[in-house]
Parts: sequence; structure tokens; C-alpha cells
Amino acid sequence: MFLLWAIAQERLSVPFQSIDGQSMHKFKSALFIGTCQSLLSSLSALIYIYIRRPPHSSLFSLLGLDALAPSVTANGSASNGKANGPSSTHVLINGHARRKSEITRSDASHRKHLLLGYLQCSVFITLAAPFGFAALSYITYPTMVLGKSCKLVPVMLMNVLLYRRRFAPHKYLVVSMVTAGISIFMFYGNEKPSKGPGNAQSQSPYGQLIGVVYLLINLILDGAVNSTQDEIFSRHKVSGQQMMFWINAFCTALSVALGTLPLPHIPVLHPSSGSQSEFASAIAFVREHPSVVVPLAQFSFTGALGQLFIFETLQHFGSLTLVTITLTRKMFTMILSVVVYNHKLTLGQWLGAATVFAGISVEAWVKRKDVHAKRVLQEKEKAKIKSL
Repeated sequence: MFLLWAIAQERLSVPFQSIDGQSMHKFKSALFIGTCQSLLSSLSALIYIYIRRPPHSSLFSLLGLDALAPSVTANGSASNGKANGPSSTHVLINGHARRKSEITRSDASHRKHLLLGYLQCSVFITLAAPFGFAALSYITYPTMVLGKSCKLVPVMLMNVLLYRRRFAPHKYLVVSMVTAGISIFMFYGNEKPSKGPGNAQSQSPYGQLIGVVYLLINLILDGAVNSTQDEIFSRHKVSGQQMMFWINAFCTALSVALGTLPLPHIPVLHPSSGSQSEFASAIAFVREHPSVVVPLAQFSFTGALGQLFIFETLQHFGSLTLVTITLTRKMFTMILSVVVYNHKLTLGQWLGAATVFAGISVEAWVKRKDVHAKRVLQEKEKAKIKSL
């Protein structure tokens, strides 16, 4: 699914022919593209949640907003709402009776923190997407795909800085190999980004530097998103699809607000002038360049379906496992991009790509070894229990 999404993403970065066939222009509204995808993603998550709903579920339950602070008794079993007496205004929390009003306030506080966490992710995503899209005006798509492979670096960095997490030594080796590989790839690259009007600056070393800076900003914001999602899963009992719905719903609301307001020109984030809103410029472009509709629809639809699997993986295995899987997919994305769009890679670039994916292989091998060791330990414990 995401291979089709990647092909559509690269197609959206090149010029489109106008309806009169006289000129070609690039579609610059990353905000409009992001809004289309986040809207479809929130709808697909809501449909998935509704189809998989348990019987007699409330709306709050379906959206993951209830039972955020479950009440338990001193022995760890669920309370029935009574505390050693006939009164139903108390519940047992760790063996102590507390009023239901206190529990209600606690739930409200948990709900507030959960929604703020979703909003924080949405802000990061809304800011990150335009920088990733803008980078394609200065660097080639294979370069960006491989650059995205450095996502392990900001994910680990943000987990350490924001949430004080620590990682196994081999993960730092993986990060070093990935970083070295992308550096080799960039050093030996000689292909220019897709040509279009005003593209001369993007083909200069200064333009390449701008593209790398935009990509780094995109990666840092993505790393903050992944680490925040891990924190939400560790603190709240929510499903991947519930998180997908809320984050994309907030992204849609933020994008619509930014896209409809006549904001002044802001490089990357709001390329339109203050006299016209971002969405008005985007709709005018679609009318003048109807060939943009098909890749835009493909990008939004495949991205929405692909996110269902992304959030399922994120919920059960965490962001680092998700990043490892995603990087494997990026390898095939890069190869497919080379084949479909006839990109030319030098021998040095292939060496850099091999170094990156060798680092990914180290991560996969260590994980497989750990899983095998755990299974052997579990089998030994079962054998001891049977012998007793």
C-alpha cells in the first residue's frame, strides 16, 4: 500500500501541465495535501473502530475516552463500585474508599492529558509535512527516502531528551551505520532534483544544503511524534486506531484553520501571499492543472489505509520496531522509484544505501535473536512446571 503511496508522493513533487497545455507548474500546497490525507485517515480509522466495536459500547468507549483511570481493590481485582457498605458513592482504590466524584475528576484529568498528547502529535505532524514536501524541490526522491532512513536517530534522541529512556548498545551501532550510509549517499550523489520553473537555485550546493536542512527539520519533528506516541501508549489504555482517529482529526482541524485564514507569506509553512488563503490557491491550481487530481487521490487513499497498519504496529511493538519495518519498506520504495522514474545512482550511492540497510539488518537480527532466547526460556520454564 505504501509503495503506491510513495509513487504518488514523488509524482506530486514534479511539475503538472496546465489545462491549456502551455505551461507546467509545481503544486506547492503541502497543507492541502496533508489535509486530504488526514481527513481520509480519520474517517478510515472511525470506520474501522465502528466495524470492530464490542456490543453495547458507548461513544466514549469507542473513541478511547473512558476508563482512563480504572479503579482496583487492594488485591488488584476490579471494584464493583461499593466500599464495605451499602453506599454506592464510594469505590475502592488500593484498599481505600474514595468518592466517585474524585474518580470522575481523575478521569477528566487523564482525558485532558490524553487529548493534549494527541494535539501535540498533530502539531508536530502538521509542521513536519511541509518541510518534507519542500525538501523535494532541492533533493531527489531517492535521497529523501534514504534520508528518512535516519529516522532512528531523532526517534532515539527525542526518547532520551523528552522521556529519559535508554536503549541497548546495538541500537547506537545501528544509528551510526545508518548515519554513515546516508552521508556516503549524499557525498557521491550527482543527480539533480526534478526540474521545473525557478529550479536553478535548487541545483546549486546552497540549494542542496537547504534541502538537507528541511529534511532534518522534518526528521526531528517526526522523532518527537514517535516518542510522544510511545508515551501515550505507556500511560493510557488506547488502541492504535483510536490514536489514529484523534491525531488525524486534530491534524485536519489545524490544517483547515491554517489553510483558510489569509495568513501572511511564511516560507515552507504558508507559501501563499496574505491576499489569498492557502486552500483558495490550492483549489485554483487543481482547476488549472486537473492532472494533479489522480496522484492526489492516490496519495490520500493509500496513506489512509496504510496508517491503519502503522498504528496497529505502533500499539503492539513500539516506535522503534515500526521504524525498522518502515525502513525496510523504504528500501523497496527507493528501488521502485529508481525503476519507475529512471533515477541514476552512482556506485558510491549504492554503497551508501547498502550501509544503511546493513544497519537495519543488524537491528532485525538482534531482535530475532532476543525473541528466540525468550522462547527458549519460556519452554524451559514450562518443562520445569511439568516436572513438578
